[in-house]
Amino acid sequence: MPGLEKLCVITIFLVLAACTSKKSAAPEVASLPRSETGSVGNGRTLYKTCAPCHGDKGEGNASLHSPGLANIEGWYAYRQLKNFKAGLRGFLSQDSSGAQMALVAQTLDTTEMLDLIAYVETFADLKMNTHAAGDVKKGERTYQTVCGSCHGPGAKGNILMQAPGLNGLEPWYLKVQIAKFKTSLRGAHPRDVYGAQMVPMVALLKDEQSVDDVVAYIQSITPIATK
Repeated sequence: MPGLEKLCVITIFLVLAACTSKKSAAPEVASLPRSETGSVGNGRTLYKTCAPCHGDKGEGNASLHSPGLANIEGWYAYRQLKNFKAGLRGFLSQDSSGAQMALVAQTLDTTEMLDLIAYVETFADLKMNTHAAGDVKKGERTYQTVCGSCHGPGAKGNILMQAPGLNGLEPWYLKVQIAKFKTSLRGAHPRDVYGAQMVPMVALLKDEQSVDDVVAYIQSITPIATK
């Protein structure tokens, strides 16, 4: 095994082991309750306040730093709304877009969050209109070494690992979130267990080119599934 790949594998093992013990000490907010289903009708009404930024069909708006929502899994969206409301995300003044979402989340209770997610899940999946400028083959190697053990083959995600799918997210948004983890704008809160796991992982992406390569690979394998 080449030296770099061996180092990455060892690092991943140590990080996962550390996060497992950390998880028991300071659990993050819960994932989407399987037994609860939100109201699509109520969610449609609530979404009117989201549409100016995230688009009528969850297509997002890069100029407003608002990601598309149509391709985000419901369980992950729920967890992030809870994180924003609990102050695990968007609590740092430097994270302006996160702070905006934290303010929005403060206005929602659990039922309203579930209603919003129920409505968003009615949106059709969206194709990506942007292109990542990276080397797909190099990105595949890096992805398999750094990301694949959690986010899975094809970047489809793994709910058992609490790792969301990445293959439906815009390249610009992936790059922004990687940068936030690199600078600890995400993953810094002591209760943000899964965010904290990402911090040492993105540190293995040594430069912007390696980030571009991984993002280009993820985009290259993005399937558009039918909901």
